[in-house]
Amino acid sequence: MYAIELTQPKTLADAASILASTGGRPLAGGQSLVAAMKLRLSQPGTLVDLSGIPDLKGIRKDGERLVIGAMTRHAEIASSDLVKSAAPALASVAEGIGDRQVRNMGTIGGSLANNDPAADWPAAVVGTGAIIRTNVRAVLADDFFRGMFETALAPDEIITAIDFPIPRRAAYAKFPNPASRFALVGVFVAQAANGDVRAAVTGAAPSVFRATAIENALKKSFTPVAAKGVKMEPTGLNSDLHGSPEYRAHLIAVMAARAVAACT
Repeated sequence: MYAIELTQPKTLADAASILASTGGRPLAGGQSLVAAMKLRLSQPGTLVDLSGIPDLKGIRKDGERLVIGAMTRHAEIASSDLVKSAAPALASVAEGIGDRQVRNMGTIGGSLANNDPAADWPAAVVGTGAIIRTNVRAVLADDFFRGMFETALAPDEIITAIDFPIPRRAAYAKFPNPASRFALVGVFVAQAANGDVRAAVTGAAPSVFRATAIENALKKSFTPVAAKGVKMEPTGLNSDLHGSPEYRAHLIAVMAARAVAACT
């Protein structure tokens, strides 16, 4: 065992101050951090529990954007009538995360801050061109994810909300690992109100990325056939006991086609 100090601030300012003074770690849903601590892969001296900060929770519509607080749990997003109405693809992403226990504890902000290479939310954030808001700034989704488990966040920076532009139509399709439900390959496809198309891939590489070849094909013809006809290059893709880079490259086009077919 090793000593851990658990702090439970009630305001965002207090949480940021504790992080800055202690070098501790923020605790959101704990679905990744607590597991890493059990395995001694992470040993923070101080945990800053964010669950008691009301400003970090909630879902609201702001014009043509959907704003979701960082401490909003996956299950809350999946069941939200507002999300289902404005951006049903986001509710679908939340519904497909892990199992019921994970969805009732895990948070969208915690998932993004952790940036697991096979997590679902990074694909939705990049796929919609969302903005990640923190206690000090706003970061474009394309600039937020830096690599495996690496983001643009400073050590004492806290995600406060995710600002999603509401797409004309969007969908997410993933080929899940049957044990973990993490994405072996997941593709989020969205067509914006202005007709622009984005396709973001998770699970296939060390970090989420945009499949520009698929985007270009869908801009010409937003059809499953167009997506599936793209030959993705395996260079830089993951290779493990679950699949080769070539297999994942094939799955990207297949999942993209399924996402297009499911677009609403």
